Amino acid sequence: MQIIPSLHSISTRFDALFCDIWGCIHNGVTSFSAAVHSLQQFRHDGGAVLLLTNAPRPWQDVKRQISLLGVPDNAWDVILSSGDVAKAALFAGRVGTRVFHIGPERDSGFFTPDGFVDNRNIERVSFDEAEGIVCTGLFDDDHESPEDYRKFLFQAAARKMPFLCANPDRIVYRGNRKIHCAGAISDLYTALGGDVLMFGKPRAAIYHLARKRLQDIRSQSVADDRILCVGDNVATDLKGAVEQSLPSLFVLGGLAASLLDTESRPDPSRVKSFFDRHGVEPDYVISHLC
Repeated sequence: MQIIPSLHSISTRFDALFCDIWGCIHNGVTSFSAAVHSLQQFRHDGGAVLLLTNAPRPWQDVKRQISLLGVPDNAWDVILSSGDVAKAALFAGRVGTRVFHIGPERDSGFFTPDGFVDNRNIERVSFDEAEGIVCTGLFDDDHESPEDYRKFLFQAAARKMPFLCANPDRIVYRGNRKIHCAGAISDLYTALGGDVLMFGKPRAAIYHLARKRLQDIRSQSVADDRILCVGDNVATDLKGAVEQSLPSLFVLGGLAASLLDTESRPDPSRVKSFFDRHGVEPDYVISHLC
């Protein structure tokens, strides 16, 4: 594990990035200008940037969101979300055609057909009418926690309803506020005996599709040792990179920001202890993507 000062210091070793979004290039409130510049520079030098996110929304909605937060189109080549992969499963009928949606209305694009081969009719219905559940997040992530859903999930588990989770993340930080994600709801459903279908990092399917998208934009395959995975979440970004045998760059300034001192510098001994506790180690560590 090597602590590096900037992406540029190692960029010549790689042809492409699989870069996480939330925590790496924005915090849910505003974009990080240094991170945006580093991605623009990487592309200027001939590299490809694939934004790989566990957002439950399709990539078009992710694009609109990050644009509003100040991430320009010239900072990336393609976006792939867990929502894209999960949406394909939804329209393949994996949880039935009549589904109950747990999540905010801003995720409604998840249910809009857009060119799937198996374009069957998916209908959002009440819980009592539903065959299965689709979870893209909490109804009100500003005020709710997974425990608010325990009674409801107990009933769903008793009915043996399949549960599609479109975002494996448990938490993110919107500014300085902790926000629960769909992964936290699915953890509780599993604990109650429910059957969960999970998509996104660290699962293999999203990386297989990411390699395919990368090949499409480069017009040739890119060797795994030339793809750098950038992220701030041990359980999703780092675990996925390690399981796929892809090089990794861990951004401490996201979910692990407590490992930085007041000058935003990493404490090497605390960083080592942190990864020792998790039993996994990245190839590179950086304070903030820059």
